[in-house]
Amino acid sequence: QLQLVESGGGLVQPGGSLKLSCAASRSILVYYTIGWFRQVPGKEREGVSCIDISGGISVYADPVKGRFTISRNNAKNTVYLQMNNLNPEDTAVYHCAASRIQGRECVPTGSWGQGTQVTVSS
Repeated sequence: QLQLVESGGGLVQPGGSLKLSCAASRSILVYYTIGWFRQVPGKEREGVSCIDISGGISVYADPVKGRFTISRNNAKNTVYLQMNNLNPEDTAVYHCAASRIQGRECVPTGSWGQGTQVTVSS
C-alpha cells in the first residue's frame, strides 16, 4: 500500500511562494500517478494538480494554472508542488494521493495522510 507524507506548508504573505513535498515511504512511487488536493473546512475537496508516472503529463485546476508547477523525482520517491504568486484563496490543507488523470481532472484513487497547512495572509 502506498503511504505518503506531505510537508512544506507554512505561513506566507500574498505574492509569496512555497514548495510542497509528497514523499513515499518505499520505492514504489514510480508506479503511481500522484495528485495534489486541497481542502478548506466547510468546503469540498478540490483537485489541484496531477502528474503521471513518467512526469510527462500533468493537469492543473483553473485557479492555479500559471502559478503552480507539479514535478516528480522518482529516484527520491517524491512529488513536488511549487506554488508561486500565492493568494489568500490558496489557504487550505494540502494533501497528496495516488490518483488518475481523467480528462483535465485529477481524481484520487488512494488514501492520503495528514496533509500540510498552507496559510496565505498578510
